[in-house]
Amino acid sequence: MIRRLVRRAGHTRTLSRLAPLLVPADRLVGRLTGGRVVALGLVPSLILTTTGRRSGQPRRNPLLYVRDGGAFVVIGSNWGKTRQPAWTLNLLADPRATVTVGGRHLPVTARLATGAERERLWGVLVAEWPAYETYVKRAGGRDIRVFRLAPVSEG
Repeated sequence: MIRRLVRRAGHTRTLSRLAPLLVPADRLVGRLTGGRVVALGLVPSLILTTTGRRSGQPRRNPLLYVRDGGAFVVIGSNWGKTRQPAWTLNLLADPRATVTVGGRHLPVTARLATGAERERLWGVLVAEWPAYETYVKRAGGRDIRVFRLAPVSEG
């Protein structure tokens, strides 16, 4: 019931404006729980740790994800804003990252999905969070990036 309400609220501009303000709290909860609790468990979420392309410092972002075999798929929707989220730029500069999901830390290699693979993954992402379709309309023509994060052992 609550999950259905959250998914419906995802289409609203109000959630798109408020949710980014909650990200620091989500990061804190993720850190305090060792990554076991992210997004209050309302959607499948992980913490993606990238390396800042300018600072070289670790950057942690809680993100919704879907599985694709053994890999994780994330999207740079930035709540429909016209700017690319910084973490996508970090992954393009250095595809080595770590995901924390369910308290487990896994090294991954990121790959930007393109073409038919992107379309396939987009469908899976939208099935999990239908508001992504709304974000496309708000993004002002920005290409919303989709990344496949493969565990290092998968290659």
